[in-house]
Amino acid sequence: MRGNARTGAVEPMQSAVEAAPAPLCRVAIAGLGAIGLKLARTLAAGALPGFTLAAVSARDEAAARQRLREVGSEAPVVPIEELEPLADLAVECAPAALLPSIADPFLRNGKTVVVLSVGALLRNEGLIETARASGGRIVVPSGALLGLDAVAAAAEGQIRSVRMITRKPVRGLLGAPYLIENGIDIAGLTAPRRVFEGTAREAAAGFPANLNVAVALSLAGIGPDRTRLEIWADPALERNVHRIEVDADSAAFSMQIENVPSENPKTGRITALSVLACLRKMAAPLQVGT
Repeated sequence: MRGNARTGAVEPMQSAVEAAPAPLCRVAIAGLGAIGLKLARTLAAGALPGFTLAAVSARDEAAARQRLREVGSEAPVVPIEELEPLADLAVECAPAALLPSIADPFLRNGKTVVVLSVGALLRNEGLIETARASGGRIVVPSGALLGLDAVAAAAEGQIRSVRMITRKPVRGLLGAPYLIENGIDIAGLTAPRRVFEGTAREAAAGFPANLNVAVALSLAGIGPDRTRLEIWADPALERNVHRIEVDADSAAFSMQIENVPSENPKTGRITALSVLACLRKMAAPLQVGT
């Protein structure tokens, strides 16, 4: 308590805890491609309240430093193994093979990892056990897919089937391991061609840079071995098109989204925006959606 010199009244003293601003969540970005750079630019501009860019890891450290300077950030560029002590949360937007080395240190220390290489989770399911044991969290944004809330809600009941049909421009599928291993040449296509039919788990292995959306769908619903997928290469397309068909005891629904590719033709522009929306939701006083 303290006295008011003018009135003589006794006023409550504001505690240091009440006066101190909430600490910012320190974000590490692993990978500074189209997605990571968009996130870094937004954080550097202070456009994501409650978060600050703490560190970045990238294959080409010199190029990453230059990119950060261009977006107005002085965050350090460090090797992957040095990220965890510098941040509270990591956003993984790197090649899928790097997921374990990025995520494991954060999860072991009870921290959060936002994962975009969702297909790699199927090959590294031990990360989920690590998160469970330590109190860490793996967060998968909606990414380039719509309707995950509806699928997750339907999964609380009984889902009978989930089917996804993906159509992509040819340039977005070039170099996929499945195409190379099976001798499928799509470079000269003049008409749409179905290049894959199988499960989400099989698609994640054969198209690791393309079909994270299918794995996210499967994890929200009935799993990667029951979620069926078709992939079409279409030379007439300029956008990635995903159609989902779900049959459940609570509802039957279908959804379609056409995503504008980013600078990386394998990634939709909306994917980076989905990460921003995911982070914003974490700090928001009002959360809309399940």
